[in-house]
Amino acid sequence: MNKFKIAEMQYTNQRFLPTTTAEMRERGWEEADFILITGDAYVDHPSFGAAIISRLLESKGFRVAVLSQPDPASAKNFRILGRPRLGFLITAGNIDSMVNNYTVSKKRRPQDIYTAGSKPGLRPDRAAIVYSIRVREAFGQVPIILGGLEASLRRLAHYDYWNDKVRRSVLIDAGADIIVYGMGERAISEIAAHLAQGIPVGEIRSVRGTVYRTDTLPEESTYCILPSFKEVSTDKQAFARSFMLQYENNDHVRGKTLIESYDHCLVVQNPPALPLTREELDRVYELPFLKRYHPVYEADGGVPALEEIRFSLTGSRGCFGNCHFCSLTFHQGRLVSSRSHDSLVREATALTRLPGFKGYIHDVGGPTANFRDPACGTQREKGSCKNRDCLVPVPCKNLAVSHHDLLLLLDRLRKIPGVKKVFIRSGLRFDYIMADPDPRFLTCLVEHHVSGQLKVAPEHISGRVLALMNKAPHELFERFAARFEKLNRKLGKKQFLLPYYISGHPGSTLHDSIALACFFREKHFIPEQVQDFYPTPGTVSTCMYYTGINPRTGRSVYVARSAHEKAMQRALLHFHRSKNYRLVYAALMKAGRKDLIGYGPGCLIKPRHKRAGRTNAQV
Repeated sequence: MNKFKIAEMQYTNQRFLPTTTAEMRERGWEEADFILITGDAYVDHPSFGAAIISRLLESKGFRVAVLSQPDPASAKNFRILGRPRLGFLITAGNIDSMVNNYTVSKKRRPQDIYTAGSKPGLRPDRAAIVYSIRVREAFGQVPIILGGLEASLRRLAHYDYWNDKVRRSVLIDAGADIIVYGMGERAISEIAAHLAQGIPVGEIRSVRGTVYRTDTLPEESTYCILPSFKEVSTDKQAFARSFMLQYENNDHVRGKTLIESYDHCLVVQNPPALPLTREELDRVYELPFLKRYHPVYEADGGVPALEEIRFSLTGSRGCFGNCHFCSLTFHQGRLVSSRSHDSLVREATALTRLPGFKGYIHDVGGPTANFRDPACGTQREKGSCKNRDCLVPVPCKNLAVSHHDLLLLLDRLRKIPGVKKVFIRSGLRFDYIMADPDPRFLTCLVEHHVSGQLKVAPEHISGRVLALMNKAPHELFERFAARFEKLNRKLGKKQFLLPYYISGHPGSTLHDSIALACFFREKHFIPEQVQDFYPTPGTVSTCMYYTGINPRTGRSVYVARSAHEKAMQRALLHFHRSKNYRLVYAALMKAGRKDLIGYGPGCLIKPRHKRAGRTNAQV
């Protein structure tokens, strides 16, 4: 019996954590040490942050109860588990509640896959704030610790797309005591230990990976003063400067303490937490997760978000790809850490014994599936480079490019009894694959690990737009696509690329979208995966969207702001759809590209013609 199994047996009896006072009494509890409130349905799977934090604290001897999706209409709904001995842990869930509740056009989403039966409306807007306020109403001065993606990305002043303004740190609006930002295992463990020792929550000030509120400057002398909230909320230049300071100090080695001032207080962000070691990461993912949703959701058909990841493996964290529109840099950081082969093999073997397993591991991934190690030998000790990227515009000469370790891992996983196929469905960096002089990984990928379609993210064809996205040049994607197609022919496979494209990204004009549409026409390609740029907190691209400034260069950036122009750019990427005709026609006329309206092979749409007094569109 391995050491992980022995440790598990010491503290768990393989049950869901209590969700009612009756279940607490069954365990002999008069009270919980912590009550974790989440905006998601309760799913005990390591792809859910609430499950990781609750199981981790349980492993350290704390009594944790879970209050899932409480009705925020009344504070009484937050009293049903009583008052915890040490405090409340609050998360909006796996996704920012505003992104979860609204489309990029700010319309209510019709479903919520993180809720039983996909029912919408069970997670309030700005859930971290709403839940915290209700807890204060219910219990007064009880410690409240915020965590998860929503709190992490809103930890300091941030642009809010839905209000179209700069909002304060969520810590202030929520009235909470501490924010745990990033991957929170270290921080929450330290906070829990301090609270258990009787240290008041207001005196917990030195934990890395946390944000707190104070009236006085820290005693240390290495902090960095950010522009004040008043400045960043009224001056876009100041906002861009502040964002860049945060961006440059988001490294666990180089990061300094950041201080943001408000009229009545200071908000202090401690340096990022140290990443977990491989052994620590193994330990977290081998906690005794039940890998299923709570039985109370059976009547509603379960929790749809579980289905895609139930038979998947998380192999790594962090991403040195550093796409400007992705919040992972701000949340998980650029240093990649990964689990050991043995740990992943143990988990995969356990998957084969789960009900419903049919021999297919759906994914072995992470933020980027083909990153398993730091970008270079010095990144762990010296941190990520301040003004240099690892992959763009060309791979850094110090970048360690190798898929050898991943090849060994996949080979072991394929050989597990009961496993028929091991797929990779997480995003892959094709520029990293192309930088590898050893062709074995792409061959292995095509031969064994593609489930019909391979997800890749070229995002655009415009060199200017791609540079603002911090993505590889389009020509490199074309070469990758040609290699992929050639390998499929050689191996007798009928597999296809599933490219992702973004419309309306800062820098993209109507002319850029028209060029992308013409590219699709020339390739006789109809894109399945197209999305409008969504300005979420914590990304370089969102800073560009709000300020019109690239914070990394200080140069101005064109931004499509009107709903009509964004709709035109989006419609151009599906110019073939009749419902998009009017928008495409308007875009071509506005851009002076009437030459693309006609019957020739180079045209995007046909001319308008009148019939029976009505204008009809032919595409």
